[in-house]
Amino acid sequence: MTTRGHLSWGAALCGALLLSGPLISGCADADRPADEAAASGAPSPPTTAPADLCARIVAHWSREVLDSGTYGDYQSMGLSNGQYEILIAVVDAARAERKRHGSAAAGRLIDHQAHRRCADRHRAGEPTGGPWS
Repeated sequence: MTTRGHLSWGAALCGALLLSGPLISGCADADRPADEAAASGAPSPPTTAPADLCARIVAHWSREVLDSGTYGDYQSMGLSNGQYEILIAVVDAARAERKRHGSAAAGRLIDHQAHRRCADRHRAGEPTGGPWS
């Protein structure tokens, strides 16, 4: 729905978020009022479990860091402090694995460790200490 030729703030925000990549989902009804979307009987948009989202973003940035050889600022990566600690551990292990068994083995290790470490981090629900912990 538009207002005087302009997108609603929800549609504009979702458009910007969708440009950021596949990690964001659920913006299909952003330009419809919440009560209208609910009343239409449309199913709720799919969500990504926090542990899965953590694993996806940690694995992505682990590959970037492994290829570049340097760590960046965790906030510029969109990571929490806890996710960044996971990334450092995963990249350290992946560097050793790459030396021993090559890049493909390092990539498999990144996926495995990111999933395992993020699952452990979220086992009891959301981490405590605020959104950046």
